[in-house]
Amino acid sequence: METTIISEGRTTNEAIENGLKKLNVSREKVDIRVLQNEEKRSFFSILAPRVVKVEMKLKENVQSSKSTQTVKRENINTKNKKEIILNQEEQEKAQENIEKFLQEWVKTLPEQATYSIEKTEQAIKVNLSNPNLGYLIGYRGETLYALQNILSAIAGKGIENRVRVILDIEGYKQKREKTLEELAEKVAKTVIRTRKPVKLEPMQAYERKIIHSKLQQNSKVETTSIGEEPYRRIVVSLKKY
Repeated sequence: METTIISEGRTTNEAIENGLKKLNVSREKVDIRVLQNEEKRSFFSILAPRVVKVEMKLKENVQSSKSTQTVKRENINTKNKKEIILNQEEQEKAQENIEKFLQEWVKTLPEQATYSIEKTEQAIKVNLSNPNLGYLIGYRGETLYALQNILSAIAGKGIENRVRVILDIEGYKQKREKTLEELAEKVAKTVIRTRKPVKLEPMQAYERKIIHSKLQQNSKVETTSIGEEPYRRIVVSLKKY
């Protein structure tokens, strides 16, 4: 199980609370060290918000007591996860924040690049269109997800609730989802044939969820997530009866 993690938030308290939830312990059971404070800003300060990073390590007595517990699998059933619902005013404010940013930013993109924004109670969806925007996707979507985080911060300016932004570029996510589902089926067949577990490469949480969901109904294999972000990955193995 993880005993040391790096947690982030817009404030020190938020970063600590996020880490405590991930470790599933109370504050007195961890040692905390601030790595990056509220005044530290990204090189791209025009885009990025203030970010706090803290290192959180389980105290030795907690590590020993928890070492006997079964490692928890990543929860792919999100109905127990508290979902933030944005009211109409928050939706409109978030859309206004993103619209204001995109109107200027799109001018720096390849000619004829366009965008669309859709607001919902759960998230603000942003789509960028232009066949020459591949550089904004990056390797396995790394740049896309970084931009998505930046847009989330921009959308949440002046809003108390955290605003979730879902960014897609030229339908990349739909194509990637199909690729990952095909990968999941292929790996499952390999595990069943060889009877040996297969460890996949590190993936974003969104992509791990696709793998988990695809193999959830498979009666012969199971999936487990291991490691820490951004190197967290899935292991596919035979089910134990």
